[in-house]
Amino acid sequence: MEIVALTSIVAGLFLVVGLSEPLADKLRLPFSVILAMMGILIGLGSSVFLSWNFANSLNFIAENINNLPIKANAFLYIFLPILLFQVTLGMDIRRMLDDWVPIILMAVVAVVMSTVLIGVTLNWFGIVTLATGLLVGSVVSTTDPSAVASIFKSLSAPKRLARIIEGESLLNDAAAIALFGLFVTFTMAGTPEPTVRDALGTFPYLVAGGVGVGWVMARLGVWLMSWMNRFELAQISTSIALPYLSYILTEQLFNASGVIAVVSCGLVLNFTGPGRIDPKQWQNLREVWDILAHWAGALIFILAAILIPKLLATASWIDLAFVGVVAAAAIVARAAVLFIILPVLTLLRLSPRIERPYRAAILWGGLRGAVTLALALAVTENTLIPEDTKRAVGILATGFTLFTLIVQGTTLRWVIAKLHLDRLSPLDNALSKQVVAVALQTVRELTAGASERYDLPKDIARSEAKTFAERLDLAVAEAEREEGIADRDRITLGLIALAGYERDLVDRSYDGALMSSKVYEQVRGLAERVLEATRTGGRTGYREVYRRALGFNAWFRIGVFLDNRTRISRPLAVLTADRFEFLLAQRLVLKGLHGFIDGRIRRIHRKRVADLLHELVDRRIEAVEQAFEALKLQYPGYAEELERKFIRRTSLRLEWREMDELLEEGLIGPELHQTLTGQISQRMAKEAARPKLDLTLRRVDLTRQVPLFSELQESTVRRLSKGLVTRYASPGEIIRRRTSTPRSVFFIASGAVEVRGTKQTYRLGRGDMFGQMALLTGSKYRGDVQAIAPTTLLVLDEARFMRMLRGNKKIRAAIMEMAQARGLSESALEALNTTISGPKNIR
Repeated sequence: MEIVALTSIVAGLFLVVGLSEPLADKLRLPFSVILAMMGILIGLGSSVFLSWNFANSLNFIAENINNLPIKANAFLYIFLPILLFQVTLGMDIRRMLDDWVPIILMAVVAVVMSTVLIGVTLNWFGIVTLATGLLVGSVVSTTDPSAVASIFKSLSAPKRLARIIEGESLLNDAAAIALFGLFVTFTMAGTPEPTVRDALGTFPYLVAGGVGVGWVMARLGVWLMSWMNRFELAQISTSIALPYLSYILTEQLFNASGVIAVVSCGLVLNFTGPGRIDPKQWQNLREVWDILAHWAGALIFILAAILIPKLLATASWIDLAFVGVVAAAAIVARAAVLFIILPVLTLLRLSPRIERPYRAAILWGGLRGAVTLALALAVTENTLIPEDTKRAVGILATGFTLFTLIVQGTTLRWVIAKLHLDRLSPLDNALSKQVVAVALQTVRELTAGASERYDLPKDIARSEAKTFAERLDLAVAEAEREEGIADRDRITLGLIALAGYERDLVDRSYDGALMSSKVYEQVRGLAERVLEATRTGGRTGYREVYRRALGFNAWFRIGVFLDNRTRISRPLAVLTADRFEFLLAQRLVLKGLHGFIDGRIRRIHRKRVADLLHELVDRRIEAVEQAFEALKLQYPGYAEELERKFIRRTSLRLEWREMDELLEEGLIGPELHQTLTGQISQRMAKEAARPKLDLTLRRVDLTRQVPLFSELQESTVRRLSKGLVTRYASPGEIIRRRTSTPRSVFFIASGAVEVRGTKQTYRLGRGDMFGQMALLTGSKYRGDVQAIAPTTLLVLDEARFMRMLRGNKKIRAAIMEMAQARGLSESALEALNTTISGPKNIR
């Protein structure tokens, strides 16, 4: 009978989950609120069912619902890892890394502040002891990430703001559960009551231990899953094992926070997995996790809500006042974070500016959910905790959860409406009209083509076309005469559409196997940042983002430092190779933007805006070409090989498409198609591996790379290399200023520089030299010299340079050719020849 009851209950719960989502949409309530209500109704209904003896043959089901065999550990060990792991897999990690400071600060500060304030308040009112108060605070400090996500789906909030708040909500859960694991030990019988300082002293170990175990498990998981690239189901199975193993190992072996280990494992897997796992398989893996998390989240909510009547069975009216104290303290703590800490972070430029209405919506939308109920249940089931503590935690946590769900959850949309956050901004309203107008133009063209293709009667086609044209003219007119939109906003609208199309081009290029998964994430991330920056900053935001993307970040500078000082070249080699591919992908995408401007944007915003957008795109292309040219000067062979591989990948993709068309036309069978595409797939996998970029060079090797020294004898090169000083320059570094006194000659062993004169600017690459003419003629430098790529220079002082000239005819001849190219007079050339001639010291 037990297996029948269990099967019936599970089937019924899945049916309830399926019905709750459309019901929540119809009632315009958060999904979690409907699930909680369903769970409470099931719990109450089963008790009524048993007391009325309505259908004795089904009593065993009601009895099993009233006495669920699922304990608190089942919630924490079965459901919680799934929920947390899926959220981390669905995050845009690289974008969240841009805002890691406000996310971490808000998560940690919000949890600690809420926990301490609730605990101290409850103790100050004499409701519970300090230890019990802190335990209650940690239990109710967890916010429901799904509820937070639903808020931002209902609002037209900036994506960056949504990422910060959702990331804070996830880490908020992890930090609160870590504190719960700490405080629950202090409420057990025989344990001395702690001070706040003692309680928080071990918190860093809980966090650090969880982060470490999660990182190790994720790295092992990525290695295993990349080894299983041919077996998709095996990869999915491995991914399911990762959060559970991380949680159990951390909790049982290291006595650290298993929740933080799960979050850490998911974040690392999300960051490193796409570059090691086949893109389609990675997408399928995430879809499987979406389903698992949907089921787990719904089931944990319903099962926990079923137990609410039992948790509140001994509650009294005075307990209702105590719940009010908890609610007030929690709201005050969260308000302090939103209205005090966040503005401070904004002033320090660590967080975007968040308008007051948004902060008010976030404050009221801080719903508590299944995690809070599961933690409260864990306390009530712990035999080492005194009964009065169990009762207090169970009633206060459950009562506060019901308050957030019933009071805040049901009034959230009303609050949003009162804050006027449910209305489109003037810019969004204009954008909607633009989208409608552009879409109708496309539909008209497609409809005209369909009429001709299907040979419809011309009079009917003309009549319908006339009707549609009237609708189109009206839509275009509305978009043109939108009031309250300044010219700069019209430019912003065009840039938003352009940035959206850029994102689409990135997706198409990736689907066409024209870029790797790693580069795809970088390029698509840039497209997303460009879109967001344009929405908030217009043309200025658009320019700033792409200029910053072409710069060299802190990681690149660290790689240059390691290569320069320690000869550890792999980090710089990887970053340089990534930059090569990133710039190549940018060139590919940006070339397609001009057609969209002429084909779509010009129709709505007319020629003036379209010309301006063409100019902005041309500037982007020019900046990308300049950056790519700098790398080609530095590593010409590598750039050529990358471009060759790009052409090969393109041809293989076209060959695959041709095989698909032959199959559809019936010219080849499925067996032959599979064989041929399998061969193409093998070649594509081979071309996907990028060539090796080796940066490790010794000083003698650097000397040999200078063409001027290439024909010197080996012994001469070795002696010369001892006199050369190796200097490394980071991108943007000024190597020599025009006001400097000539004392040395510079040879470019690798990299590229730009000479900025008063009348002319030119670039020099590997093998070129500069400074020699100023030193020999005693004239001033022609301009400032700035590195435009990581550059390795060989510097030779004046005395050694003169000895080298007087000892080698070919070098003297090369210097004289350079002087003639500079246009020196006959007398100056004769004086120069006399200067560089002398006794031979170097052979």
